Amino acid sequence: MFFVACLLPLVFSEAFHQHIFLSIVINSILAVSLGIVVGYLGELSLAHGAFFGIGAYTSALISINLNVPFFVALPLAVLFAGIMGYLIGIPALRLSGHYFAIATLGFQGIVILMIINLVDLTRGPMGLGGIPPVGPYHIFGLTISFLQKLPYYYLALAVLLIVLLITRNLLRYKFGQAFIATREDPLLAASIGIKTGRFRLLAFSLSAAMAGAAGSLYAHYALFISPDSFHLSESIYIATMVIIGGRATILGPLIGAIVLTAVPEALRFAGGLQFVLYGLMLMVVVIFMPKGLVGLLDRFKRKSRSVQLTTLEG
Repeated sequence: MFFVACLLPLVFSEAFHQHIFLSIVINSILAVSLGIVVGYLGELSLAHGAFFGIGAYTSALISINLNVPFFVALPLAVLFAGIMGYLIGIPALRLSGHYFAIATLGFQGIVILMIINLVDLTRGPMGLGGIPPVGPYHIFGLTISFLQKLPYYYLALAVLLIVLLITRNLLRYKFGQAFIATREDPLLAASIGIKTGRFRLLAFSLSAAMAGAAGSLYAHYALFISPDSFHLSESIYIATMVIIGGRATILGPLIGAIVLTAVPEALRFAGGLQFVLYGLMLMVVVIFMPKGLVGLLDRFKRKSRSVQLTTLEG
């Protein structure tokens, strides 16, 4: 799959297609990171757009005001978004279910209001421009300019790979089992010695930090950011990717990000009916595929295996 992702922008080399692929990669980082909270903690966070914005504004402001390169601004954006996730998670994770969602919704609103009102720092609703691009860098006599979409795509893909490796390793070992135990029965998990509050806070902070990485990538790609890109609608959009793709998996959010990024572009031919068709597609998935697109793939695999076994027995 990673090999295919590397080849796609070479096969479809038009700037428009490369832009779509790059958008898919950034959205995949957001979806996979939120999937940790939605799928493995069983909580719906409506603040992921805020952490996305925190990462974007942190990276942009550091680069503009301190004149630091992207590869310094990126980890600082990740760190700051993770710290904000930790601070917000301390009170919010004392709640669960709808109450947790409402608490994160409140934080989402606070972040947007701060971005809009701190005009001297963020330029408010006018947006923040003049964000320096990544590079160019001179390596072994070659000049690599990340102003071009193809090199920036591979840079974002490398960050996505790191996010996937961290998420897989985190969920494969005791942390993943602790997350699932906390989601299924917090009281039982606590009774066998699992510090449920600590694990929930770890997952939420890590999810926020990964969203900060996506924000940094977005800021230095677009070179202009504004509050409009990080509103509640963005948080809902990211949550929809996770739900449509399939919760409690790593593959599900990836599929959701691909579908929900590519399909609106593919439906441009429909003109004004584009969003009607998009909404119908979402309704069909939610109603008939409660486990998401990954659940549909699993069902297809099971049917294929049963057909093969029946054929062999016959």
